[in-house]
Amino acid sequence: MSSLSQLDHQRLAPITANEAFQALLTDIRERARREEFDKQRYISHDVIARFKELGVYRALVPTRFGGEQRSPMEFCEMVEDVSAADGSAGWVASFGMNPVYLAALPLETLDKVYANGPDVVFAAGIFPPQPAETIDGGFKVSGRWKFSSGCMGADLIGVGISPKTGETLSLPRLAVMPREKVGIEDTWDVVGLVGTGSHDLVLDGVEVPEEWTFVRGGPANLDEPLFRYPSLSFATQVLSVVGLGVARAALDYLADMASGRFSVTGAPALADRPLAQMQVAKAEAELRAARAWFYDAMENAWASVLAGDVVSVEQTNLLRLSSTHAARVSAEVARTAQMLSGMTGVYRHSPLARFVNDAQVVTQHAFMGDMTYQNAGAIFFGGKPMPGYL
Repeated sequence: MSSLSQLDHQRLAPITANEAFQALLTDIRERARREEFDKQRYISHDVIARFKELGVYRALVPTRFGGEQRSPMEFCEMVEDVSAADGSAGWVASFGMNPVYLAALPLETLDKVYANGPDVVFAAGIFPPQPAETIDGGFKVSGRWKFSSGCMGADLIGVGISPKTGETLSLPRLAVMPREKVGIEDTWDVVGLVGTGSHDLVLDGVEVPEEWTFVRGGPANLDEPLFRYPSLSFATQVLSVVGLGVARAALDYLADMASGRFSVTGAPALADRPLAQMQVAKAEAELRAARAWFYDAMENAWASVLAGDVVSVEQTNLLRLSSTHAARVSAEVARTAQMLSGMTGVYRHSPLARFVNDAQVVTQHAFMGDMTYQNAGAIFFGGKPMPGYL
């Protein structure tokens, strides 16, 4: 039986297919409407616990550690569904892709990571890498790191370090440690994805054994198919798919409100206005087209992985480009929905305002920057992209 046939034979039901997950999404949607996550600036601990229980954080963990070893597409579809309920919750769920990072740890360390089960929540503050003193058996880590999404609910936390021997700095590494060894400073004061709790991490002289560190971008020590899929592309995809979910929520919300919304001037209901009909149809088409390409690029690369082939530069380029395109289109669609709502969508407590802000923040991530287009164009013309793109 081929690898692809084996995957089809062993395919699990979608994570979101069971009633308990759908109930959780309904709960998340209602709590987001009440601004619970935005007010406290992190996803509530009971939601993270239910994510664990329902398989979000074991979805990509290899079966050897008790995980479900799902495909990149299955994982992104789950994140998209969560994001349609709330963008911040989807963003935090997306870090269930952590096995891609942690796979570079030594096998003995990975056994310890998953010793109590596969439902491990990992958060990281990678930039800027901080100089770390080399000590006997490891490193002494101090410094501050920004943008550690989901750190409030994490079991393990990683920080970027540059090992220092004398005045010499080695290749950047990620140092992994239990959450209780890390200080979290509440600094996340933003306009979108407020509930991600992407606060600063602060350490002062924490000793981390070398076997709990790995070279950032280094090869995986696991051989399951996921670890042959382009890791940087996947790290981009799990974030850009959040935008797709948020944009879907924006269009659905607009549709729900449109038929009953009448203008104070006596104009027809929004749903009966020809211009609104045309604009929402275009937005729907653009979102569906961007989503289709996003998943088509993933499926094409995944098929190569399962066939034992190396994912080509051209395939990887399409993974990156379709991700940026999905994020940009999603933000435009969310904004279209807000504009069509008229003044209703400008109130701070309007879900449409939250959808727009969340979708726009996705586009601000470095993975979705304009440099994607420059690098993609260079490859299309037969040139080479800048380092770190592929």
